[in-house]
This record gives sequence, C-alpha cells and structure tokens, in this order.
Amino acid sequence: MNNKPTIAVIGAGLGGAAAGALLQKAGYPTKVYEQAPAFARLGAGIHLGPNVMKVMRRIGIEEKLNAMGSHPDYWFSRNGMTGEYQSRIPLGEFARENYGAAYITVHRGDLHELMVSTLDQDNLYFDKRLVDVDDSGGKVVMTFADGSTEEADLVIGADGVNSRLREKLLGPEAPIYSGWVAHRAIISAEKLKAYDLDFEACVKWWSEDRHMMVYFVTGDEKEYYYVTGVPEPDWDHGTSFVDSSREEMRKAFEGYHPTVQALIDCTETVTKWPLLERNPLPLWHENRLVLLGDACHPMKPHMAQGAAMAIEDAAMLVRCLEEVGAEHYQQAFELYRTNRFERASRVQQVSHDNTWLREDEDPAWVFAYDPFEVPLKQPTSQGSPA
Repeated sequence: MNNKPTIAVIGAGLGGAAAGALLQKAGYPTKVYEQAPAFARLGAGIHLGPNVMKVMRRIGIEEKLNAMGSHPDYWFSRNGMTGEYQSRIPLGEFARENYGAAYITVHRGDLHELMVSTLDQDNLYFDKRLVDVDDSGGKVVMTFADGSTEEADLVIGADGVNSRLREKLLGPEAPIYSGWVAHRAIISAEKLKAYDLDFEACVKWWSEDRHMMVYFVTGDEKEYYYVTGVPEPDWDHGTSFVDSSREEMRKAFEGYHPTVQALIDCTETVTKWPLLERNPLPLWHENRLVLLGDACHPMKPHMAQGAAMAIEDAAMLVRCLEEVGAEHYQQAFELYRTNRFERASRVQQVSHDNTWLREDEDPAWVFAYDPFEVPLKQPTSQGSPA
C-alpha cells in the first residue's frame, strides 16, 4: 500500500515535467496539469549544463539527450565588432571529466517532448488552466477554467512567471519588465555554407549594451539558433512576443562582425520577447503549496540557466521530501527553500548583470553542482537560509 501523499504539479513545462518525473520515480501518486491544449514543439534553443544533465541522468534520459544534442567543445565570447576572443571556456570532454556530465545545446521543444514522454501519460492532463486553489482543509482543492475540480495532498506551482499559485500566496503583482528584449530565430545551417566564415558551435557576441548568443540546437548541426539581449525602454505590445524583422535586426546590430551580419542575412523569421524578472520572493511555500522555477525566481536568460534553476528546484524539492518524510511537508518545503534560495538568487543577479563568461572565469560553481549530492543546509529558527 502506498502511504505517500498525492501531489499535483501545476504546469508541465521543463520544471514541472522534471518534478513530475522525479516524484513518480520516487513512488508519489502524482498528477501533472498543463494549461496548453496539447503538447507542441515550442521555443528554440536551450543550454543543458552538467548541473542539469545530472538531473536528466536520474530521470533516465541523459543518454538520449547526449545523442540528440550538439556538444560544443568551448563557450566562446567574442567582441561583437572586432571578433576578438574575450573568453574561451572549455566544455566537451573537460566538462565530462571535471563537472560530472556533458554540456549540450538542444532544441527546447525536443527536450520538452522527451521530458514529457517520461511522465505517466494517464496522469498528465492538458487544457487545465488553474483559476483557484483552496488550501483551507485537509486536502488542497484546485478549480480549473473548464469548471472541473481536483484534490491533492500537496500542490507544486511550476506554472511560470505569471503563476496563479504564486498569486494565491503573495497576491497579484505583475512581473518586472527588465528593459531588455530577446530576438529569437532558427537558421538553416545549409544557408551558412555560402559564407567563408566560421560559425562556431557555441559563441556569444558582445558589445557594451547588447549581445547575440549563437549555437546549434541539433546533434547533426542542421539548425543554428540565435537569441539576443537588446535594450528597449518599454514593452507596450500586451503580448508575450511579437514578430520582428531582418531590418530591425540590422539596426540593432549595426557595425557588428561580418559573421553576425551573415546570420541576420540568413534569417527568415525572427520574434521578439520581453525579458521579465521578479525580485527574490519572501515566500516560496505556505501550508500545502510550494513554488519552483519561474513561479518564484524568473530571470533574464543571460546565463542560459533559467530552466536549469527550475529543474534543479524540482530535484531538490523531491530530495527534501524524501529526506524529511513527506508527512512533514512543511519542514521539507522549508529545507528545500533553504537549499535553493541563495543559489537561485545568485543566478538571478548574475543573469541580470549579464556578465556570465564574458571574460575567462571558473564556472564550476554552476556546472559542478549536483542537487542530489550537495550537502544540505538546515533552516535557521527564523526559517531563512542558514
């Protein structure tokens, strides 16, 4: 007989899928609710550092991801105008030997599809948009937009920057527009063969106030992706993204290196997204409700660690439930927060400052981390990180 509590995960994004997969592997009766009507291959590129790949190992999909992704030997940072190298951060075999797993880049949709496939499909529900949560009784009662209600002993909010669960805990508050946008585009690598230029597997082009990060998103290197960070004072579009254009890209990166100009010339479609943040939240959990990922610490993507933090959160949350015993869920939730707050806040800050790997530095504090093996810090009596 399974005496473990029933758990609901709100959101089947990367953090929610990781939480659902790890909970189900640990024997918790877990249901995952996603507001999208069906799975779709959304997004573009994503970095999976060794810190994330160690979680993928526990989920059981590390080797599939290794076969699917591109394996850059270095993270290069280059001066956007001159092309001069500013840093060469070794990855490849160095990462495997020193950080305990590979560093790959992959299409976010391919990663997401693989992660969702590991979930118990009978307990994965699409078209379920949470509208209310009642945590006043012995069970949490969730109400969805379709009028249905569900119950669970514990509820995990992995529902993103506009989290309904976060709003329930802390009240309505819009995320902060950072003053930056990200342009995103995937280019057919076949088009790049027309240029006598070096299109590296993982390179970030920098100037004083903007950048372009470029990498392959498939192991066969047929899809080449770029994402930018460009200052834009206001976001008045009222949507999560808008279409951009080659012309806008040329203006944003005027004077940049010929390699960047070639990427812009080969761009067929490009979108523009506002980069949203929140200040570190005072509360990550209350009673039977707990948050992870963008629901409690959304950040700029400038370290390529936003999804990684959500996936690490999921791993640490499950570890803490197992460590304390899920019947002591409030202590488990506080142990989880204690062991995630400082790291997530540091990554938020470095992402905000946009300094990560701009110059040569040791990235071990990020890449060597393993949420299953790091020594656990105990909460102080005040309930803040020790």
